[in-house]
Amino acid sequence: MKTLKLTLLLCLVSALSFGKVSTKEKNALIAICNATNGDNWTVKWDINSPISTWHGVVVENDKVIALDLSFNNLVGILPAQIGDLESIQTLNLFRNKISGVIPESIGNLKQLKSLNIAFNTLEGRLPNTIGDLTSLESLELFMNKIEGSIPATIGNLKQLQKIEIFSNNLSGSIPKEIGTLSNLKELSLSSNSLTGAIPRTVKNLVNLEKLSLYDNNLFGPIPSSLGLLSNLEEIMLSDNLFYGNIPSNLASLDKLKILMINNNDIKGDFASLGEQLPKGVQFEFANIGERKNSALAGTD
Repeated sequence: MKTLKLTLLLCLVSALSFGKVSTKEKNALIAICNATNGDNWTVKWDINSPISTWHGVVVENDKVIALDLSFNNLVGILPAQIGDLESIQTLNLFRNKISGVIPESIGNLKQLKSLNIAFNTLEGRLPNTIGDLTSLESLELFMNKIEGSIPATIGNLKQLQKIEIFSNNLSGSIPKEIGTLSNLKELSLSSNSLTGAIPRTVKNLVNLEKLSLYDNNLFGPIPSSLGLLSNLEEIMLSDNLFYGNIPSNLASLDKLKILMINNNDIKGDFASLGEQLPKGVQFEFANIGERKNSALAGTD
């Protein structure tokens, strides 16, 4: 009888220490480990220990709510089972050696608020299912090899505050659906191969603070509606194919700190604009083929 009680006690202690993380979630974590060469991670997992003790895993109410394996030498691909972490809110795989594509199953992560797989070697297209991440607030995929167009489904992500997909191989135009993201504060798509004009719907991004589109193949006039986005602090449009007159109402942006429009075919009275800009604005304005000109507004 004492032996039975002791056995039951040990079972209870074991159950409490390992928690009640579902088999589905545990298998998803193990699949990620196996697919990214977990034996050679910088900090490895002991899968015989409680999941809550695994490096980078946060468990709350028996659910995996966060996974941070940044700077951990992950080498390999992301398995489809990543979509089984259905309660996860933060997924950070920054600065590893993850290759392959972003799985379609990523769209299952309806609770996800922050997705960071930047500085890896991801390739292929952004899956349309990325538009199913309706709780997402931050999307960081910069410094990869992602190609193809930005899916129009990105317009479904009404909670988004940050998009950073710079330094990839994106092509096609910026979808007009981007204008539905009224909470967006940062849009960074520089150093890609994007074409077309800045969509007119950008006028709806009333909370936008940073617009970084430099080093693409964008063309057309710089929309005057940018001058209506009163929260803008940075406008970086250099090294594109923009033409026409520079909107004079950009001078009305009293929070502006950086305005870079050099290496385009923009016309206008740059000296006059520089005088009107808020004091201290970093202003670069040379056209293609000219020596880069820069100035600090409000200074001699």
